[in-house]
Order: sequence, then structure tokens, then C-alpha cells
Amino acid sequence: AILACCCGIAACSLCCSCCPKIKQSTSTRFMYALYFILVTILCCIMMSPTVAEKMNENIPFYSQICNQIQAGEKCSKLAGYSAVYRVCFGMACFFFIFIFLTLGINNSKSCRAYIHNGFWLFKFVFLVALCSGAFFIPDQDTFLEVWRYVGTAGGALFLFIQLILLVEFAHKWNKNWTSGIRHNRLWNAALAFVTLITYTVAVVALGLLAFFYTHPDGCLLNKIFLGVNGGLCFLVSMVAISPCVQKRKPHSGLLQSGVISCYVMYLTFSSLASKPRETTLDAAGKNITICIPSFSQGFTEDTTLVTALGTVILFGCVLYSCLTSTTRASSEALRGNLPLLETEVARCCFCCTPDGDVEADESGPVRGGQQVIYDEKRSTVYSYPYFHFVFFLGSLYVMMTVTSWFHFDEADIENLFRSNWSTFWIKMVSCWVCILLYLWTLVAPLCCPNRQFIA
Repeated sequence: AILACCCGIAACSLCCSCCPKIKQSTSTRFMYALYFILVTILCCIMMSPTVAEKMNENIPFYSQICNQIQAGEKCSKLAGYSAVYRVCFGMACFFFIFIFLTLGINNSKSCRAYIHNGFWLFKFVFLVALCSGAFFIPDQDTFLEVWRYVGTAGGALFLFIQLILLVEFAHKWNKNWTSGIRHNRLWNAALAFVTLITYTVAVVALGLLAFFYTHPDGCLLNKIFLGVNGGLCFLVSMVAISPCVQKRKPHSGLLQSGVISCYVMYLTFSSLASKPRETTLDAAGKNITICIPSFSQGFTEDTTLVTALGTVILFGCVLYSCLTSTTRASSEALRGNLPLLETEVARCCFCCTPDGDVEADESGPVRGGQQVIYDEKRSTVYSYPYFHFVFFLGSLYVMMTVTSWFHFDEADIENLFRSNWSTFWIKMVSCWVCILLYLWTLVAPLCCPNRQFIA
């Protein structure tokens, strides 16, 4: 079974037969995610000066080995932001090649579909070869500079897609629960209750941010952005329930704007926490740090704990975004093809609906271990090229995040969450882009009255 998975077309599964059944489409996506995780972990190791020091101290003949493979003194070429750029270049090329390799695949019976769903050992060797070959690219300075701009564009596009899907999620939530009101009035109460919770969270968050991230003697930028973001959330809430919008979009409501407001408050908190610290003189003439919560100053001194927790959460979110963004429903939503209200079935967990009504075939080669359901013999459950495209962008986003975007010279994994202006502005601009995207979905039917909008 292991040989058929690694060197053949069989879908991967766990060795234990007592595990629940798994679909071939799910198994394939998790294998690509595993490759993504392994390369991400390698990038984190390369950005860690502590790991480099430990290797130098504990590996016999470490310096000689580094000189033998022409990796520089103490393997300096295998560490730092330049090494991460090269490794992520290899991973991005891997997914980029598969974008074109999987174009036009409609089921899992074609030769190219077999390559996509199997031959995992060969694909792993191919990925390692691409990541290793990137270290032999000549003219390092030109490559790194050009690749940095490519990574910036790709990382920004990755964030943009996630914001689009967030807005789509808010509209889908409201539409799904609204469809249940015709059959049961309790859905109306559920809508009102969740809307109240989202606005309560947003208002409380704004108050806490104003309390902890402002100071009477400074923090002018914080005060401005808190006022601007709070005002924008209030603006989109009023626009969502305005008569002109309700006439063209009768399903627009406060639930969507409440969800957007909560996310904007989260991004505002994240950006303010990433802002470099400000200092001022107190009454005794001593320098004091302001614009951050006083209780957090001692906690952030434990950089190991902060980095470990932050890295796990960050890359967990990136991986979740990659996997959820590649479903057929998400790719259809990006093209504006949402289901009609008449076909909606109200569910509490509406976001966990199946990818489609694809007939699953449990027949297949009988072998030990976890049973695999071959669910793509008639048609694919998700778009293969779009799947690899999202992981291609995710590779660029990981590269830019691990190297602190434009502060790459000072970057290392131990200080990944150290305050810097690049991270602050990226998150703050994401707030405004999110607001603009949602606002456009409200006013677009007014600006283009002759066009039919489904959302």
C-alpha cells in the first residue's frame, strides 16, 4: 500500500484500518499541505540563529562540511533571508508547474490526474530538487531583489483573496440563515442574536483598543486610526441598511457588516500590536513606553514563548486559508457565482457543506490500512489549477512573512513578531481593503443597475 502510494497512482491513507474512511480528494489536498508544512518548517529553521549556533556546536566537522559544499563560512548561505527566498522559490516553482500540468482536468482518470493524485515520492524528490537547485542560481543580488518584488505582489494577492472570501463568507452566512425564515421564524431570532453578538464584540474591542493603545501624552497615530476604522465600520453598517441599498439588495443586513466590523477590529488590534513602541517622559523625567498595554511588557520579554505560539497560530491560519480557499465553492465565489436563495438550505454549520454532489465510489484496490473513497471518477471535487495557484501564492506569503517583508536584513525567527512598520502598514491597509470590498458589494448594484448581482 505504501509503495503504491509513493510510487504509483493509489491515493495516500493511514496505515491503521480502524481509521474512518477518507476521500481521495481530501487525501490529496492533505499531502500537498504536508509538503507545504515541511518547507515552511525548514524556512523557520533557516531563519533561526539559535539553530545555526547549536548545529555549529554539536555537529562534528561542521565548518569543514560547510566549506566542502561551498555554503560559506559556517554555512552562512544556508541561513538567513536569502536562503528562505531560494527555498520558497523552489516551492513556488513546484506549485506553479502543477498549475499548468493540471489545466483542463475534469476527472481523476486522466494521466495528468494520476500525477496530481499519486506518485508522492517522485513529487517529493522533485520538490527537493527545485529547492536545492535554487541555491545554484547565479547573480544572487539581482535574483533576490527581483524575487522580493514578486513575493510582495504574490503575498498581497494572497491576502486580497482571503479578504474577498471573508466578504463572501459574510454574505453567504446571511443568505443561508435568511432562507430558513420562510420555514421557521427561529432563524430570524438567530440572525438577530448573532448580529447583536458581533456588534457587541466590535464595540467592546474598539473600547479596549482605545483604553490600552492610547495615551494622553502621545499615540496620535493610534488615535487617528482607531477613529478612522471605527467610523468606517459605522459607515458600512448604515449603508447596509439604507433604503437605496435595501431596494437593490434586499438580503443586505447588519449581520454582514457586524462580521466585517469584528474582523476590522481584529486587524486593527494586530496592526497596533505590530507598531514600533513610542516613549515619552513621565513626571519624574524618566523614559516610559507608551501605546502598548502595560501588562504585556513583561510577557513580550519571553520571546521564545511568544515566537512559538505566534508561529504556530500564523502558519495554522495560512494553511487553513490555503485549504479552505481551494474548494469549488470558494473558486466559484471569486467569480461571483453564488447559489440562488431558492436553492439554499438553512444550516447552523452552513460553511461545512459538501463540495458538491459528486458520486463517491468506494470500490478500488483492496489493501490494508485506511479505506479510501474514490470520489472523483465522474468529475473533480475542486479545481486542480486553482488549488495549486493558491498554494503558489501561499508560498510567497510565507516567504515574505518569515523574512518580515521589507525588514529582511534584520529578520530572524526569534524576533518574527517584533514590532516593525512594514507589518503595521500591511495589516492596517488590509483593514481598509476589507472595508472597501464590502462597501463595493453594497453599492455595486447602484452603480451598475443593468447588471445582475447574485450576492
